[in-house]
Amino acid sequence: MKRQFLIALISFTIFSCNSTDKKESDGQAKVEGKKQEKQLNISVLWDLSDRINPLIHKEQPTNAERDIAIIKYFADFLKGDMDKKGAYMAKGKLKIFFSPNPSDQNINTLASNLDIDLSKKDVKEKKQVYDHISADFEDASKQITDLTIKTSKWDGSDIYRFFKNNVVDYCVSKDSTYRNILVILTDGYLYDKSSMGKVGNKSEYILPQLLTSLGLRNNANFKSSFEKNDCGLISTRSDLNNLEILVLEINSEADHKDDEDVIKLYLQKWFTDMKVKRFEIYNTDLPTNTRKRITDFLNY
Repeated sequence: MKRQFLIALISFTIFSCNSTDKKESDGQAKVEGKKQEKQLNISVLWDLSDRINPLIHKEQPTNAERDIAIIKYFADFLKGDMDKKGAYMAKGKLKIFFSPNPSDQNINTLASNLDIDLSKKDVKEKKQVYDHISADFEDASKQITDLTIKTSKWDGSDIYRFFKNNVVDYCVSKDSTYRNILVILTDGYLYDKSSMGKVGNKSEYILPQLLTSLGLRNNANFKSSFEKNDCGLISTRSDLNNLEILVLEINSEADHKDDEDVIKLYLQKWFTDMKVKRFEIYNTDLPTNTRKRITDFLNY
């Protein structure tokens, strides 16, 4: 009887140890799985050209209002990511910036507040971010558009030179636990006085007069003309395999709506030449529709 009791006791002890090991193993797997889930590194390059001038573009909502709604949604999404990961694990990043910096120092001051890096904050600081991020990003974005419209300083955005010189430093984290996402708010016409170079039929800019001179405007066969004449943006790099790009608010001139398709072709070829990991390019739309596209992109 004693022998049977001893055997039973040993068997129970072994079973208990195995169960404990399994629980610890399962717990470790869950922790490791959580660690492997990518953190968000979201950068928004904002074009403050006359695309937000309400005297030129009279659509409702205005382009400025659409931009503000988009920026607020990214703040909302990062807040939701904090809920999902928890205060300790949340290390997401979100920044709104311009290239080059606007000439109005007040705008630069406002923009400096649109830069969140949770990896550099303790739990108490993260709570402050969580409580205020949506309102702060919405308010600062509105003040930026109001100032730009009031002063009529359409600084624009040198998107070409940004990709040539700064995109990796600004938007690609060296930490492999981050998912790098660049959002570009632009109507698609790329112009800056510093980027007007041209080699053959390839250029550093996209302007209406360029599309006309290359025979791409009002041309039903623009794709074949584009390829045949080796058109496109000049590419200076091919190292963006760790960057995802979402282009929003493509919006061509009212009398030349087909420009949208040509602009998309330019950007698609350019991103492909630069070996961008993944990209989507969308026309301007109602904020609710754009929000769905953003959600789909981020939840990919």
